Amino acid sequence: MAKKARSIHTCSECGYSSPKWLGRCPDCGSWGTLVESAAAPKAGAAANAAVSGQVPAGLTPTAPATPITRVDAVASTSVPSGIGELDRVLGDGVVPGSVVLMAGEPGVGKSTLLLEVASRWASQPDAEGADTRKALYVTAEESAGQVRVRAERTGALKDTLYLAAESNLDIVFGHVEQLKPSLLIVDSVQTMHASGVEGVAGGVAQSRAVTAALTTLAKTSGIPVLLVGHVTKDGNVAGPRVLEHLVDVVLNFEGDRQSSLRMLRGIKNRFGATDEVGCFEQTGEGIREVPDPSGLFLSHRGMTPDGSAVTVAMDGVRPILAEVQSLTVDPVAKNPRRVVTGLDSNRVPMILAVLQARAGERSNEKDAYVATVGGVRITETATDLAVALATWSSLHEQPLPPKTVVIGEVGLAGELRRVPNLERRLTEAARLGYERAIVPDGGETTVKGMHVTQVSTLRDAIAAVTPGGGSGGDPRRNTRNRRNIDTTRTTATAG
Repeated sequence: MAKKARSIHTCSECGYSSPKWLGRCPDCGSWGTLVESAAAPKAGAAANAAVSGQVPAGLTPTAPATPITRVDAVASTSVPSGIGELDRVLGDGVVPGSVVLMAGEPGVGKSTLLLEVASRWASQPDAEGADTRKALYVTAEESAGQVRVRAERTGALKDTLYLAAESNLDIVFGHVEQLKPSLLIVDSVQTMHASGVEGVAGGVAQSRAVTAALTTLAKTSGIPVLLVGHVTKDGNVAGPRVLEHLVDVVLNFEGDRQSSLRMLRGIKNRFGATDEVGCFEQTGEGIREVPDPSGLFLSHRGMTPDGSAVTVAMDGVRPILAEVQSLTVDPVAKNPRRVVTGLDSNRVPMILAVLQARAGERSNEKDAYVATVGGVRITETATDLAVALATWSSLHEQPLPPKTVVIGEVGLAGELRRVPNLERRLTEAARLGYERAIVPDGGETTVKGMHVTQVSTLRDAIAAVTPGGGSGGDPRRNTRNRRNIDTTRTTATAG
């Protein structure tokens, strides 16, 4: 009787391997994710010789090693994709022979964006300039008719954009050999199937084999390959971690279903930085790139309302102007409510407590609703001062000075702390027409066309935005004046 081949169980979420089946993965804690597959083959003769302490006998290389000074660097020069925001995240464009994995939640617009990339790519001339470049879009999730309808709606119909509805990897390689495209897009890697490999499509073995084969194709032919990847419920790339190690670039396309804003972030990039962010907008005509996201968040602003403050947040290395709004009302219940949207829900109540304890405001006795405008989400501490001054403005029904941005971190003692990239933030605000900035004290900050007021405490910041106040005034006197004004208003209302 033939001996049964030894098998191994691998987690489809993290790639953990076990000789026996387990209900829960010990590494990532996921339930029911261990899939049985064939064990890895035994090591070759060279590896066995190295383990035993002998010098392994190598094979004759097909090509000799080349001095690094003689390696052609032109072959790795990036090529513009036709979409500036994507090129920003990738570095300078698409590198020939690279493999890019784009992940994101279902319905966020990954397929629409890559179809637009294929259309822009097919609209540009090739290296010789004699003809337009060919792009091959392989869809294994939709039919060719569905992709055609979407391409017609988004204006992505091009004669040099080829479409193949295939899930067999061998047939895809046949299309590549026949068409010889300069760009290959596979949607998605979890739905492709490699013949000769055990397991179902999307499993650990299949996903690893498909990604490895497409990576080999890209490196040997020089064709850049863009892959669509699924994500888990935690937002991570689905499949074993080896997928992220095999590819050159891992991108995450994210966005809220309730908002049209989409962000493309780099998680891994062998050709550039991972702190660049691309901004897009989901429209009825497809995905539209937004080169100036600050204008998207501030385009509606006319006169400055009370309860509103403008700050500058950093998303990676990109400064983005955002508006923070605060509404304070008398509490309905015994415990005041705190409703936060787009900001850190744990930090906003702390800022309101500091505003009451260190600046003498009654912020903690009111129901507070604090939110950002335009669907942007900000988690950094540079928006603390904007939250505090927007709440102060709502409490006193007093708008902040027009064309003013406020930046700074608020400490528990009421002190203001400097934040990174302050000069770059202020330069972006000055570019968009803002003339005054209130920032923490701590060094000389000079920006052309902007008056910068430096303050050291939250009381000083409130004095700087109070009519008739300033950084040189007495914060305690200004606070007493505001209290007298509030008392007069209360008395007049009661009478």
